[in-house]
Order: sequence, then structure tokens, then C-alpha cells
Amino acid sequence: MPVAWKTKYGGRRVRHDPPTIEEALEAAQCFTDDPASQIEVAASLIGLSVEEVRAVALRAQRRTTIQRVAPAQPSASGRAVIVERRTTRRRIMVP
Repeated sequence: MPVAWKTKYGGRRVRHDPPTIEEALEAAQCFTDDPASQIEVAASLIGLSVEEVRAVALRAQRRTTIQRVAPAQPSASGRAVIVERRTTRRRIMVP
């Protein structure tokens, strides 16, 4: 696909943001559970070497080993809302 093209409304451009290594690793987690396979899949998705992706994956793994979960507190925003839709009656007119 070309980067820029002309239309009857003027020139159009498409912004292309290649995925980051972290995004590729998250996508690879959906494909397989094996960390070595995830690194290979992520490297193939973004076109980098396996060593570069492995270095970022190891750094990300060290950062995410400690996770804190805060308990949910009941609040007014947790209430369920039920919306009912009534159909309108249509009058049939016989001539």
C-alpha cells in the first residue's frame, strides 16, 4: 500500500506504526505457552533477531514477577442497570 495517494478530496496518508517488542511478545503469548516459542514468534512478527527479543523479554519478565492486586471495594458504580425497550404499537388503518 502506498504511503500517500490522491483522492478527489485531496491527498491522503496512512500512518504506519510498527509494533513494539512488548506488543509482539503479548501477541505471541496467545499462540503458545512455551516462552522460547513466544520469543521466536515475536521475533518473526516484527522482523528482529531472536537475541534482541530475548533480551527485552528477560527484562520484562523481571519487572512483572511482582504483581499486586488490590481488593475490590463495593461502590455505587458496581450496580447493575437494566434497560427495557418497549415496542411501539402500530395502528393498522383499513380504508
